[in-house]
Amino acid sequence: MRTHNPQLVAGQRRTLCLWDFSWYTQAGPGQPYADLDEALNQTLARGFTTLRICAAPLLLYGELGLDRVADALEIAGLGARKSGGYFGQGTRWYNTPGGFTLNLRDRFFTLLELARDKGITVALSSWEYQQSTAFAQEDTWYRGISTIPIDSRLQVLGHAWDRLLRAVHEAGLDDAIEFIEIHNEVDFSPVGAWPKAGPPVLESLRQTHPNHRFTASFGKVWAHLWEVEPAMDCGQFHVYAYGVLDAIQQATDIRGHACADFPNPLLRSLQCPGAPTFEEYGRPEPWKLEATVVTDQMLYGYDTVDPQAWDAWLDAHLDEYHNSMTTAVETRVCQAASWGKQHNVPVAIGEGWIGYTPLHGGFEDGDFGRFLVERGVDVARAAGIWAVTPSSNAAPHHPLWSNVAWLESVNHSFLQE
Repeated sequence: MRTHNPQLVAGQRRTLCLWDFSWYTQAGPGQPYADLDEALNQTLARGFTTLRICAAPLLLYGELGLDRVADALEIAGLGARKSGGYFGQGTRWYNTPGGFTLNLRDRFFTLLELARDKGITVALSSWEYQQSTAFAQEDTWYRGISTIPIDSRLQVLGHAWDRLLRAVHEAGLDDAIEFIEIHNEVDFSPVGAWPKAGPPVLESLRQTHPNHRFTASFGKVWAHLWEVEPAMDCGQFHVYAYGVLDAIQQATDIRGHACADFPNPLLRSLQCPGAPTFEEYGRPEPWKLEATVVTDQMLYGYDTVDPQAWDAWLDAHLDEYHNSMTTAVETRVCQAASWGKQHNVPVAIGEGWIGYTPLHGGFEDGDFGRFLVERGVDVARAAGIWAVTPSSNAAPHHPLWSNVAWLESVNHSFLQE
C-alpha cells in the first residue's frame, strides 16, 4: 500500500460528509454554512470524521485571471423566476438563493484552520466542470475555465492543485488534508480523457507533494471498473442504485431536454396545485444551464412537484425494485473493495446511495432509504472499505441533517473497531 499520507494508517476508517460546493454557495445570512464553526460542530456531533468539499482550485489558483472573482465572489444562485421564487429552490444543491459576496480564498483557509483545530480532516475536490461556476453572479469563472482546451484541462487542474497545496503548506495546514481528488466524477465531467492524461498528472503531484494522497472520483464505472488505472493513492467511487427513482425520472421525462409534451400527464399529476406552466416558470440564463449537469426540465419538475405525491409514487412501485437496488449496492461496494485489494490501495465510497431526489422528498430519508444506507455501510465495513458516506443527502444543507441520532449511529457502526 502506498503510504504518502502519514495521517492514514491501517484500521483508521473515515466517514465523509458531503459539503461539496454548498459550503460557499449557501453561506449567506441564515443559511446552513453562514457560521463555519457551528457547521463543523454539528458535523462532529453526528460522528463524521471528514468533510468532502469543492476547493475551487481553478478559481483560487488556476492563474486564469480570476483573482478578482475569487476575492469577491458574488453568489447569485440560478436566478429569480418570473413566476416567483428562484430557480432550483425545490432541488438539492441548486437551492441557492444567493444575495451575498465572499472572499473564497480567505474562507477556504479559515475552514482548514477550524477543521484542524477540531480534529476533522478535509478531502479536497473540484466540481468546477460540473456545477460550481453556475452559482456565481457573473459568467467570468465559467467562461475562464471553459476556454481551456479539453485535452489540457487535467494538466491545468494539476498545476492549480500544485499551487493550492503549496499555499496550504506555507500556512502550516497540511495535516488538515485527508486526500485530494483532481476532480469530481472524471468519467462524467468534461475534463478530458482520464486514462491518457490523468495518471501522469497525479504522478507529478505525488512527486511534488509526497505527504498527500491523490486520486480522482468516478461516478459510474461498474461496467469497466477493472480498466481504471491503478495510479491513484486511493480509490474514490460513487455507489448509486437509482432503481425506482430512475423509473419515475424516465416516466416523467424529468431529466430530459426539449422533450415533446413536457410536462407529460404523469408529471402534471404529481405537481402542486397551482404550479406554473413550463412557459410561466421560465429558464435560468443560458450560460448557467451550460455550467450545470441538470436540465431546465429537471429544475422545473423538482421546483413544482409535490414531494408527498412524488414519494407516494416511489413507495407504490418500490416492490419491483427493492431487491435489485439492494443487490446493486452490495455488489458495487464489493467490486470497489476488490479493486482496492488488487491494487493495494484503500477505497472510499464518496457518494451514495439512491440518487438525485427532490429537496423535500423523504424517500431516501425514509424506511427503505435508511435500510439501503445501513446495508451499504455494513457491507463496506465488512469488505474492508476505508471511508464511506452515510448518504450524499447527509450534510447541513439537507433535511436528513435533522436526524442526528441516526446519523451518529450509522457513523459509529462504520468507525467502531
